[in-house]
Amino acid sequence: MRRMIISMLACLALFAGCSYKPVRHLASDAALIKAGESTRKDVLRYLGDPDGRRTTAPGVEEYLYSEDQQSLLGSLPLVGRWSDPDSQEMVIVTLNGDQVTQCEFKLMKKDDLKWRKDAEWEPVK
Repeated sequence: MRRMIISMLACLALFAGCSYKPVRHLASDAALIKAGESTRKDVLRYLGDPDGRRTTAPGVEEYLYSEDQQSLLGSLPLVGRWSDPDSQEMVIVTLNGDQVTQCEFKLMKKDDLKWRKDAEWEPVK
């Protein structure tokens, strides 16, 4: 009986490790986009469909790509989905027509905005 339980737990651990989630590498993919050279087609080929899109002026669009970076606990099977992300990567691509005019990569750590809680804010009138 004890052997069977150990075997079942070992099989469960092996099956949990076999799960696969595609990984996006925004930093390296964004490095392939060059302002003034790349086109909308290049952006969609390298980065895929954007997570967000907005029009900022006639003919000018911004594409937003974001990806949460999990902590060590977040990469564990089964329990990882309940952990908060450690940081977030963002790429903002600005297009004028079909031409890329700007490609910006940002890495936001979890503690980057903690200063807001400690700062003294004046009320807006």
